[in-house]
Amino acid sequence: MSYSISQETAVLVVGAGIMGAGIAQIAAQAGHTVFLFDTKENAAADAKAKLAKTLDGLVSKGKLDASAAKQTLERIQPLSELDKASRAGLVVEAIIENLEVKRGLFKQLELLLGKDAILATNTSSISVTAIANGLQYPERLVGMHFFNPVPLMKLVEVVSGLQTKPAVAEAIFELAKAWGKVPVHARSTPGFIVNRIARPYYAENLALLHEQAVQPYVLDACLRAVGFRMGP
Repeated sequence: MSYSISQETAVLVVGAGIMGAGIAQIAAQAGHTVFLFDTKENAAADAKAKLAKTLDGLVSKGKLDASAAKQTLERIQPLSELDKASRAGLVVEAIIENLEVKRGLFKQLELLLGKDAILATNTSSISVTAIANGLQYPERLVGMHFFNPVPLMKLVEVVSGLQTKPAVAEAIFELAKAWGKVPVHARSTPGFIVNRIARPYYAENLALLHEQAVQPYVLDACLRAVGFRMGP
């Protein structure tokens, strides 16, 4: 089975929160038709309205062409029903970090989408292998972990579960590059790459505060000075 994604591939983004809206934006800017769905009433439409304001701001600052902003918005279709996205060749899930909820969604999507559609999860910590467990075609599920804010952060972790086909992971890797991102391959281990490295970082910062070794503002200033722009 061929797993290829082109600019003509329609993309379904499930979850219209900060991450989902950001993913929808970059997919639309890359030329894809984007279906944006959320179970919360009007959430997808509201996300598109907020994006319109964001793009208007970029246009007014001279960072985006007005016609490009218009085309980006026209490519995003807010949906209230998943069934209307049956022609999507890629789905990127960006919903609540709950294993059973994600499993239920992907089981539903398997019945809706074609057999060659790629299923991607934006999970930051849940096992991709566990999410795929119970699917009819677990080999087409892969992690596509973006970082917030999606339009600005370049890194994307392409996470393979035990049953993920290499061709699926490679298709997502190449897609991320086409979207202007810097993808890296990772296995589905706890925390993947970035969050696993970050755990000791956060823990040691908290330990210093617990030991009253430093004032919070000093710790924050030190970490910002060495390149952690948001501090601990």
